[in-house]
Amino acid sequence: MAALQSAFGLVFDSYVLMVIGLSAVFGIFVGAIPGLTATMATALLVPITFFMPPVPALGAIVTATAMAIFAGDIPGAMLRMPGTPASAAYVDESYAMAKRGQLELNLGANLVFSVAGGLIGVAFLIVAAPLLAEAAINFSSFEYFWLACLGLSCATMISSGNRTMALLSMLIGLAVGCIGIDPVAGHPRYTFGSVDLMSGVSFIPTMIGAFAISELLRNASSGDGAGVLVQEKVGALFKGIGEVARKYWRGFLRGSVVGTAIGALPGAGADIAAWVSYAMAKRFSKEPEKFGTGHVEGVVESTAANNSALGGAWIPALVFGIPGDSITAIVIGVLYMKGMNPGPTVFLQNPQFIYAVFIIFVLANLLMLPLGWAAMKAAGKLLRAPRTLLLPVILLFCIVGSFAITNSPYGILLMLTFGIIGWLMEENGIPVAPLVLGLVLGEMLEQNFMASMIKADGNFAMFFSRPIAGTLAVVTIVVVGWTFVAAMRRRSGRA
Repeated sequence: MAALQSAFGLVFDSYVLMVIGLSAVFGIFVGAIPGLTATMATALLVPITFFMPPVPALGAIVTATAMAIFAGDIPGAMLRMPGTPASAAYVDESYAMAKRGQLELNLGANLVFSVAGGLIGVAFLIVAAPLLAEAAINFSSFEYFWLACLGLSCATMISSGNRTMALLSMLIGLAVGCIGIDPVAGHPRYTFGSVDLMSGVSFIPTMIGAFAISELLRNASSGDGAGVLVQEKVGALFKGIGEVARKYWRGFLRGSVVGTAIGALPGAGADIAAWVSYAMAKRFSKEPEKFGTGHVEGVVESTAANNSALGGAWIPALVFGIPGDSITAIVIGVLYMKGMNPGPTVFLQNPQFIYAVFIIFVLANLLMLPLGWAAMKAAGKLLRAPRTLLLPVILLFCIVGSFAITNSPYGILLMLTFGIIGWLMEENGIPVAPLVLGLVLGEMLEQNFMASMIKADGNFAMFFSRPIAGTLAVVTIVVVGWTFVAAMRRRSGRA
């Protein structure tokens, strides 16, 4: 109790509250600009935290990342350009809603369910940290292989069109993910002598190109601006949210729990949580045919998942010093820098700091409501800008974001290349989202497959020998089998 009282005193200090407020504004700004990710927001804050005590330093990172993950939904809905990778899973759904005149409903749902999902993630972080961390630390390469397979099986689920085309898109993403240094042999693959390609294809410039640049090319080729200027004013954001909550509360809870669980798995994070939750929303929906046409159900579940995953990612980071995602990998470095060595003993040696982190998480999510509302209202002014001014500004931000990731023109070249590829794919009925999913999970799939085969000495039966791995394998096979059977039924029905 004394540690908890001390934590409240540490957080509700004028300097700490000022840092939290400024970090919140910074996080929203970074998250709302396509290409400037939550990870980048965290990395940019690290040099500043050198000069801060532990609590405001951690408060700055917690608040900025929570706001950035949420703010990525704003350009996704308005411009079909996800501000962060965590928003990419449902960007087409959000943009379709905006084109149908439901921009306010979409933004309101993003805001409300982001806040609520984030609070549920924090609740799990506070109550179940040791239990979930213990489960996550038991994952070996076998479990991660099946987790990646399960994620890839979602590629056909997240597509509202031809599933064969979705599978083709995913295979293109997996092929692109093979570019670089072989993780086992250390031999360059498909680099064509390029030193830049040896590091692989960077995900962020690829995502910016596939979603943002392809959209700019589509608008430039159409000449009418359709697809960017959705409407001129953002009205009442919370109108109809009560009805959405009553109708889809089960999906919201499922997304929040799944997001927290995936966030607690080292290396997974909010991006994968959003993809998996969107696929689950479509799988368990009573109206799966509406997905991809502007259906709020998928947005509710996946936006809750990517925000709840933030709290989940801190579970293994605090308890075992294992990063749940790229953000907490940076956080662990900050913890060591501040003398708070992560691990089970941190709860005994510095309990007031840990409780302070919990309190800041709650504050950040509550602060998201008024600041998020203001940001969405202000962002609506972007829609009034002339097309001749808006498109070059968006292109400029895309170039800056891509260059910042690689710190070289290589990132810009990647962005432009995949912008053209994404545009050509969508012009021919091939969805872009599965390509991004294949690129995200391809490295995880290959590395864990090769590591597992080495451990098993080539015996594939070992992939089913561990209880958790066997369970994930069965779930993956059931999902793939169900998708195949459903496709055969539809084909026989048409025949």
